Amino acid sequence: MTNPMTILCPGQGAQAVGMGKAWASAHPESRAIFDRADEVLGDALGTPLSTLCFEGPAERLNKTDAAQPAIFVTSVASWHGVCAIAGHDPAEAPLAAAAGLSLGEYTALHIAGALSFEDGLKLVALRGRAMQEAAEAAPSGMVALIGADESSATDLCEKVVGKLADEPDRDRVLVPANFNAPGQVVISGSAKACDLAEQLAGESGLKATRLAVAGAFHSPLMAPAADRLRAALESVEISTTRCPVMSNVTGTPHGTEPGSIKERLIEQLTGPVRWAENCAYLNEHVVQATGSAPYELAPGKTLAGLMRRIDRAVKVTSHDTPA
Repeated sequence: MTNPMTILCPGQGAQAVGMGKAWASAHPESRAIFDRADEVLGDALGTPLSTLCFEGPAERLNKTDAAQPAIFVTSVASWHGVCAIAGHDPAEAPLAAAAGLSLGEYTALHIAGALSFEDGLKLVALRGRAMQEAAEAAPSGMVALIGADESSATDLCEKVVGKLADEPDRDRVLVPANFNAPGQVVISGSAKACDLAEQLAGESGLKATRLAVAGAFHSPLMAPAADRLRAALESVEISTTRCPVMSNVTGTPHGTEPGSIKERLIEQLTGPVRWAENCAYLNEHVVQATGSAPYELAPGKTLAGLMRRIDRAVKVTSHDTPA
């Protein structure tokens, strides 16, 4: 790993019982990250975060308020392990760029030097709690559309909302939420709107699959969580990144102003994640331009799978375990 690295950081959904355990067992640098996380969070999750990651139970780990800090910490722990293997100081490792899917954007910002580990962990833990509570406040969900692009997903959302014209405003919410890869778009909104979208998707030649998530992430129904995140970000110091970090909101790199980064993080909660655009930008402007190899941090291999759909010529090396 002598060339600058492009680091990809997973988002919610990548969690699994046992995640990070192999890294913590193999590298004291990784174990130290879990130990620090246990100190920072204490009993906020009802059990030490490291125990939740290594032993579960899955029912608790899969809750949004637990999954988000657990993934953040596991990703950072694997980053420290990768750096240990390569003989790099994590704060000085050669980076070409960093990107993260939704929650993973916080990991990318930390690795690039914008956020301290403690601030990043506290923000992600608050974000997870706020999103969990916003989801519980309004029956809602998300639907994956296979075969969709931005235009067809938007058309379906507008058709559904139009058919719910006589319903209360809270039920008339349905928007594109994740542009994950060509042919794979996730929409997000009220439970009633998601139900109708599943019924109508076939008319547009789309296959609809309801996702097992707490609520309508990356939609206007997350506005209460965005308000809480804005308040929390006011006291957080954002430093200049040492490499470009992709913004899910714009599909392009963040600007250099700390205030701009904070605004994009707030907007990300209620706006769509443009992951396919993030990866297309990285492939053209970083991977091809610099010869940088993309590395996916733990847990899982989701981002490598998405990259195969975005650009099969780009090979992502996943680091779910030290092997």
